[in-house]
Amino acid sequence: MSFEVQPRMWAAVGLGLAAAAGNVLGGLFVVRRNWSPRYLTYFLALGAGFMLAVSLIDMVPESVRLAGDAAFYYVLGGYFLVHLFEHTIAPHFHFGEETHGEELKSHASRSALVGLGIHTFFDGVAIASGFLVSGWLGIVIFMAIVLHKLPEGFAISSLMLAGGESRKNALLGAMLLGAATVVGVLLTGLMKAAVAFTLPVSAGVTLYVAASDLMPEVNREPGPWMAILVFIGVAALFVIHKLAHM
Repeated sequence: MSFEVQPRMWAAVGLGLAAAAGNVLGGLFVVRRNWSPRYLTYFLALGAGFMLAVSLIDMVPESVRLAGDAAFYYVLGGYFLVHLFEHTIAPHFHFGEETHGEELKSHASRSALVGLGIHTFFDGVAIASGFLVSGWLGIVIFMAIVLHKLPEGFAISSLMLAGGESRKNALLGAMLLGAATVVGVLLTGLMKAAVAFTLPVSAGVTLYVAASDLMPEVNREPGPWMAILVFIGVAALFVIHKLAHM
C-alpha cells in the first residue's frame, strides 16, 4: 500500500469494527429484551433516506469517474446480486422482529444469516472502497451504513430465536454479521486496485438495501412520521456536504 492509502485503510478498519459493533448491539437488544422494536424503525427510516442519497449522489458519480460507463453495469450487478441471494438463499428474511416461530424453522433462519451476511460483507466492501477513493467518501458511506446496523443485528437475532435457536446462538448470529463486515473491509483493502469495480458494485448493493429492503419496512408504518424521517435522512447528507465545503 502507498503511504497515502494506508492511513485511510486504518480508518476503514476502525470504522468497520464500529459498524460491526452495531450488529452486535442490535442482537443484544433482542436477547435482553430491553429495546422497543418501534424505535429501531426510526433507524430504518433515517438509514433508508441517507443510504439512498449517498448511493445516488456520492457513490454512483464517483464510480462513473473511476470506471466510466461500465460503472452502471457494475451498479446493476450489485443490485441484482443481493436480489438473487434474498430470493434464493434467504427468502424468509426481512427487517424487523420475527414472532412466528412455528412457521420459521432453524434451517430457514440460518439461511437468512447467510443471505444477510452478504449484505454485511458488502457493507465492509463499501466502507473500504469509499476510503480508497477519499476520506470524505469513506466517512459518508460509513454513516449511511451504521444507521441500519442496529436493525440488522436485531433482525437476525429475532429470526434465529423464532427459529428455535438459543439466545447464545442468536447473539452469535449478530456477531457473525459484524465479522462479515470486517472481512469485507480487509479483503477490499488487499484488493485496492479493484476499487473501480468494488465501489460501483457496493453502490448497487447499498441502493438495493435502501430501496428494496428498508423502504418497504418503513412504508408498513402508518402515519407521516416515517416519511418525514426518510426526508431527514436525505437532508442530513446535504447538510454534511454543506458543512464540509464551508
